[in-house]
Amino acid sequence: MAFSHGKGAAFSLDDATGTLTDISTFLDEVSFPSSIETGETTTFQSPGAAKTYVPGLRDATFSLSGKFDPTADALFEGLIAAQAAGSAAADFSYGPAGSASSAVKYEGAAWVTGYDISTPVADVVTFSVDLQVTGQVTRGTF
Repeated sequence: MAFSHGKGAAFSLDDATGTLTDISTFLDEVSFPSSIETGETTTFQSPGAAKTYVPGLRDATFSLSGKFDPTADALFEGLIAAQAAGSAAADFSYGPAGSASSAVKYEGAAWVTGYDISTPVADVVTFSVDLQVTGQVTRGTF
């Protein structure tokens, strides 16, 4: 069994021009929840008096957070403006255990749905970005 430390994670996201850009050096956390909708199929007198379901559509999101930097800010703001003007969803590439050869990689496209900058008086300026995945996520390797 191969375990890995989170410090080596890799995340790349398209910039406003559609160029996949490694933003790993600005991030300190990536969350990638996914779910599958279910449709209830329970009927009267279902066996065992229990609900039944069928699988439906898959959904996934990303929450990114990190330390504020003008370079990262320009990427996110440019991407938000481009998407608001009608550009395509941004491509992403995520390596939870890094980007070394044969490391697991998730790829797809996503829309920016939120961008927040936090400026505490006694701490480092941080940011968070929310992404809504659109379409399939493929799992492969670098």
